[in-house]
Amino acid sequence: MLAVLTAPAIGRRADSTSLSPLTSLTELMDPSLRLPVEQSLAARYSEWVAEALDEIQGCFLITDPDIAGHPIVFASRGFLAMSGYSLEEVLGRNGRIFQGAATDRQSVMEIREAIREERTLQISLLNYRKDGTPHWILFHLFPVFGVEDGRVAHFVAVQVPIPRRSRCLRSLAENRHEGGTGRFLVACRNEFRSDYKLGCNPVVELFVDVDNRGKLCLLFLAIFGSSCFLFLESINNKFVSWQCYQNYGSSSTLFHLLLVGLEAEESRHATEQEKEKACDAANSILSTLAHYSKLTGRVISDKRRSEAGISAINSSLVISLGRIKQSFVLTDIQLPQMPIVYASDEFLNLTVSIRTPASFLCYSRHEVLGRECWFLNGPDTDADVLHQIRQSIQAEHSCTVRLLNYRKDRSSFWNLFHISPVRNASGKIAFYVSVQMDENAKSNEHGLSPHMRQLGVVGAVKVAVRSLSMCAGPSRR
Repeated sequence: MLAVLTAPAIGRRADSTSLSPLTSLTELMDPSLRLPVEQSLAARYSEWVAEALDEIQGCFLITDPDIAGHPIVFASRGFLAMSGYSLEEVLGRNGRIFQGAATDRQSVMEIREAIREERTLQISLLNYRKDGTPHWILFHLFPVFGVEDGRVAHFVAVQVPIPRRSRCLRSLAENRHEGGTGRFLVACRNEFRSDYKLGCNPVVELFVDVDNRGKLCLLFLAIFGSSCFLFLESINNKFVSWQCYQNYGSSSTLFHLLLVGLEAEESRHATEQEKEKACDAANSILSTLAHYSKLTGRVISDKRRSEAGISAINSSLVISLGRIKQSFVLTDIQLPQMPIVYASDEFLNLTVSIRTPASFLCYSRHEVLGRECWFLNGPDTDADVLHQIRQSIQAEHSCTVRLLNYRKDRSSFWNLFHISPVRNASGKIAFYVSVQMDENAKSNEHGLSPHMRQLGVVGAVKVAVRSLSMCAGPSRR
């Protein structure tokens, strides 16, 4: 699955200023992602799919591994209500924005591994709402494959809240709302209950001077035993600064902060009912996506069913390649005509029409994948230059040329074209990478020549391919 956003200090509400109705998606999202995110669902499903997904009850996200950064391209109403974010704040962002200081790193690694292996995963996970409060969820992830090419089209992440608390926390919460001792004292140690029966009120007394950490520690120790040390550690290291507590004189507020802090420390496990609820939601989402994919002829499935003659590369490799912010394509030398199996967002932008740029007339990713690497050529493309490229491929060498190519609207441009073989960890050529730059484009801000930038892209692609080929995965790569 996209540095981790540190949760805001608990007790100080994060800046949750509502967005102006006039705030557009463009102002919140990286401009280079706006068009790919908007087209992600429309490229594969009927135009009514978003409306149908909105009718599904539950909390879920849909992400696109083909877009740089593996961003969110759909968020359900239930998820937005649960997280406190608006749709505009979520689209185009990576799921890491919901992680925080106490999110288990091992759980995050398990999610990344499931994405790399393109498989379903269910795991309990601590996430954070927009206001910084932690909450436990059952995280159910599954891939959606395109039938025609076997590639992962999207990942769906269903999230089911896990509301259970331990007996002590339930007692504390009930006591805070009911204003009495009741079951709250049952959870406390004998010394603490005796003080209450004698008329002492150490809770209120201590909260008058919250800067005295020793007294507060004794209180927590009386109530929770050794658990208080976890809470105090969270004060110092994970959630809030001690200054935050000095700003509150209300015992009710401090009890609430105590609940929040211990909630993050308490591991949760989903019940069978919650797991079943996640599976039911996943089946409903998959059924909806499958139905609306049939209307466009680009059918999806929950299993890889690649048709013969079409290559599928691992989605983890796709995500790694998406971090390379340059114009390039990856072609498969093992298949006839060397079809394109990966195209960067910058390459798609290279084909944008210069005559009507407002219409964003350019090739979409699904129009590029599977095509021969020569599809940008036209009537005035130099045949001798094409022959030079083919000879370098046969000799397994790199090649740099200046080539006349054509955009989707058939306007021409001079393409600074560099092609190089890419070997896997065993030393065998797995792909060819073609780095392409418009000769008239603005110069690089770092002062690098086009050729040096091309070599940098080739190096980054080689590292990504070799790293992924060293790991066993479901795809042949």
